Amino acid sequence: MKAALRREPYDFEAVCGVSFTLGAGETLGLVGESGSGKSTIARTLIGLKKSSAGSIRFEGAEISDASNREWTRLRTDMSMMWQDPVGSLSPRLTVKSLVTEPLRIHGRPAGRDEAERLLGLVGLPAEFATRYPHQLSGGQARRVGVARALALDPKLLIADEPTAGLDMSVQGEVLNLLADVQARSGVAIVIITHNLNLVRHVTDKMAIMYLGRFVEQGPTDQVFAHPRHPYTKALLEANPEPDPEARHDRVALSGEVPSPINRPSGCDFHPRCPWARDTCATTEPEWIEDSGRGYRCLYPL
Repeated sequence: MKAALRREPYDFEAVCGVSFTLGAGETLGLVGESGSGKSTIARTLIGLKKSSAGSIRFEGAEISDASNREWTRLRTDMSMMWQDPVGSLSPRLTVKSLVTEPLRIHGRPAGRDEAERLLGLVGLPAEFATRYPHQLSGGQARRVGVARALALDPKLLIADEPTAGLDMSVQGEVLNLLADVQARSGVAIVIITHNLNLVRHVTDKMAIMYLGRFVEQGPTDQVFAHPRHPYTKALLEANPEPDPEARHDRVALSGEVPSPINRPSGCDFHPRCPWARDTCATTEPEWIEDSGRGYRCLYPL
C-alpha cells in the first residue's frame, strides 16, 4: 500500500511499501515516532484517505478503489477510536446521542435501549446517557468512545493511542475492556501507539515504522526477543525497564528524522544508524521475509 500527501509545492509518499495481514481475533500494534505514517495507514484503511497505489483487501474483497457508496456500507464493519477521548466527542451531544450516532447514520434502531446496551458493554451505568462530554472524566470519555466504536459490531477496530492521557489504573481498565470485547466478538484490532509496554502485553503482531515504511514486523514476542532492524533495537532499548538485571547498554541514535519530502539516498535510516556501512548510503534495502518475520535492512542484526 502507498498513500501520497501534498504539501505545496510537493507531492510526497507519506506511506510506502507497507504490507500486512490481520485475521479475526488478532491484534496488530503499529509503532513508530510521530510523523512516521501510522495515522495515515489508519485513515487509508477506513477510507478517509485514498491509497495512491497498491491493494487493500477486506474479507477477500478489493476495497482500495471502492466508491463513496461502497465505503458507507464497508464502514458498518469498520470503526475507529480517535486519539483524543474528549476532543473526539461533540460537546453539543449527550452520551446517548454520541454512542447511537453510528446506528442512526446507517438506519438502525437508535433509542435509549440501544444506548443503555452499549453503555453496559463498556461498564457505564444507564444514567450516563444524559450526560455531556464535559461531565466525563478522561477514562469515562474513552469508554464512551469505545461504546460508539462498537455500536455496529465491527469486524475491524482501529484504536489510535487508546491509553493516551489516562492514568495507569484507567489504562488497564480500557485494555481489559478491549480484550473482553475481542474475546466475545472476534473483532480484529489495530492499535496505533508509542507505548511499547502496551504493545508487548496486548498485541499478537507488531510493525515498526520509520519515515513511512515498515522496517520490521512479526510476532510481538519474537520481535521483542530478537529485533532484526537497528531502529527496532534502538526503540526497544529506549523503553524504560524496571528490572535492573534486565537493563543493558542502550543504542544511542544521533540526528533527526529526515523529511519524507527529501529522503536520504539508500537506506532511509542510514544517517542515524550506529551499524551503517558505506553501502547503506547507496543501496536501498529490499523487504526480506524470514520464518514469519519481515525486515528491511542490508545488514540485519
